[in-house]
Amino acid sequence: MTSQSDASDDRGPYETHDLLTRNVEEVVTDQEVLELAADPDGKRAYVGYEPSGVLHIGHLLTANKLIDLQEAGMEVVILLADVHAYLNGKGTFEEIRDTAGQMRAQFLAYGLDEASTEFVYGSDYQLDEEYVLDLHQLELSTTLNRAQRAMAELQSGESARVSHVVYPLMQALDIEYLDVDLAVGGMDQRKVHMLAREELSELGYDVRPCLHTPIVADLTTGEGKMSSSAGVTISMEDSTEDLEEKVNSAFCPPTRDPEGDLENPVLELFEYHIFARFDDVTVERPPKYGGDLTYHEYEALATDLESGDLHPADAKATLARYLDELIAPGREKLREIRGE
Repeated sequence: MTSQSDASDDRGPYETHDLLTRNVEEVVTDQEVLELAADPDGKRAYVGYEPSGVLHIGHLLTANKLIDLQEAGMEVVILLADVHAYLNGKGTFEEIRDTAGQMRAQFLAYGLDEASTEFVYGSDYQLDEEYVLDLHQLELSTTLNRAQRAMAELQSGESARVSHVVYPLMQALDIEYLDVDLAVGGMDQRKVHMLAREELSELGYDVRPCLHTPIVADLTTGEGKMSSSAGVTISMEDSTEDLEEKVNSAFCPPTRDPEGDLENPVLELFEYHIFARFDDVTVERPPKYGGDLTYHEYEALATDLESGDLHPADAKATLARYLDELIAPGREKLREIRGE
């Protein structure tokens, strides 16, 4: 597995920029991130997570990016957004705090460097007078239509509530109050980050650059996104057998969709999870099927899969094995927490 480098290495700004932006779908803006890459040591990057239970593949994709940022010399701030979760009806503060504590342990087990990771509860500052007054100022300056555009998608049959509109305004304000230099999130957070860039300046605050990571497609169809609320997902609760079963049933076409409507989730998991954390990936095969194959980069594996030199069954077996290695420490931490 790739190890974190000393932050004082000889990496130049363009090499650091490449590390900061690898496996990122969107950079806002590239010039701002390049300026950050010129002096990353001690700079702070933030991701917010609503405490919702066991870490899944979406959490881990952004966590991979946080590990990259730490390797570049940056400090990471993880907001365990208990107030956000409360506004979203996820339980009492006591229940939400308990879940947040479990998530903290899982992130560290996954590979985040504890010395350069700060965990913050939203309730540590979001109930303070200054924050609340700034939030009210945002409510005054933001139109209802603009706030609604930044809202998360509602579940089928769910009615919008006032809290759903306040939620993205708080996410925007968090970027200022956490004193960070960079905001990170999946593409589903893009609208919130754009809201922050538009509205924080109205309060006299600086705008921050943003990195948006891709959304992995549904595991069984290659459509939409892999979601813990619908369909099959991969999480830290999965046993080795669970992982093998899920990956073996994954959608894995031999060629890329010429229409561009379908993704190959097996390749996406290799690109954004496996090659993000391992320097080399070895496909184990019996000699009669050509023997082992070792790949040093994602594109070589993708090319072999699409040309037929790498069989989908071998690719899936390899993916399950490496995912299991990534997830195993978090799985054990969960068992320890639960007393299993």
